[in-house]
Amino acid sequence: MTGISIVEAAPAKLNLYLHVTGRRADGYHELDSLVAFTEFGDSIALTPAAARVTLRGADLPPAGPRLAIAGPFGPALMGENPANNLVIRAAHALSARLGREADGMIALSKTLPVASGIGGGSADAAACLRALARLWGLPPDDPALFAVAAGLGADVPVCVAGRSCYFGGIGDVLDEAPELPETHVVLVNPNVPVPTPAVFKAMAAARVQSGAGFSTPARFTRKPADAADLAALLLERTNDLTAPALTVAPVIADVLAALERSAGCLLPRLSGSGATCFGLYPTAAAAESAARSIAAAVPGWWVKPTRLRPTPPGAPALPRGIVADPAAAVPPPSVPFPDTGGWGVG
Repeated sequence: MTGISIVEAAPAKLNLYLHVTGRRADGYHELDSLVAFTEFGDSIALTPAAARVTLRGADLPPAGPRLAIAGPFGPALMGENPANNLVIRAAHALSARLGREADGMIALSKTLPVASGIGGGSADAAACLRALARLWGLPPDDPALFAVAAGLGADVPVCVAGRSCYFGGIGDVLDEAPELPETHVVLVNPNVPVPTPAVFKAMAAARVQSGAGFSTPARFTRKPADAADLAALLLERTNDLTAPALTVAPVIADVLAALERSAGCLLPRLSGSGATCFGLYPTAAAAESAARSIAAAVPGWWVKPTRLRPTPPGAPALPRGIVADPAAAVPPPSVPFPDTGGWGVG
């Protein structure tokens, strides 16, 4: 397969609702959420058995997987330690678990904002795992994929599944959800990164101060008939991270207000810990019109119309009993910086 790229989508993940249902003894919070994915997102292209590369004039063999990053939000990743990049970590972790050599070039097209509450990094790692699974002939529901995913982060297993479902526990419980109706979406990010730990810290402080308890699970008891019905069901639920996220990034209130004012918006909501918010719309025309008006009113915001991805026919069953691979949590050692013809990390 030398020179033939395996391409995998890394779609944006939305928490249509998100309830924090408890806190474990180890400090992690347990969640109940309905997760959906959009048609828009990043993408991964894996070219296996990459050719030897030139590094400082010397011809050197590839040192495991290498990463090149492009796209409008690629520069935001340039300052990070390459060994901490979730895509490289995913490739190394699955390679080590299976005893296979993940030799190749991984090209990430970064079109989603970084640290934005829509699972961009997790979706990228999941797409890398799916690409390697295709390369090595693994079924898409292979337990190794989900064990490595869970070791990388709470959102990575659901991103490996890549379809709407309920998300429970600390991301290690995935359950079937009713099929979602055709629903159009506008994603809006004020170009303000929001670190998830800061939001959970703010939530914990507010809970101590108020003495409030945790939310209860709120899974649907019926299938939503259309986009308006889906919005009505979601209005009975909430995102428990909205209030603490507003203390970290007050501009989120402006984003939610802009969505709510837009014509045809059925529901404005924060996704995850933010700062990306989304609005639900009944038609593509309504979503595109809303996106144009919001982008014109606030040119500095990132605005993207899209729609929820339907569950593909014949999708594999969701995994049961996901057990995280602890080795996946350990970043790989730094490797030489190859000349990839553009920005890249080894």
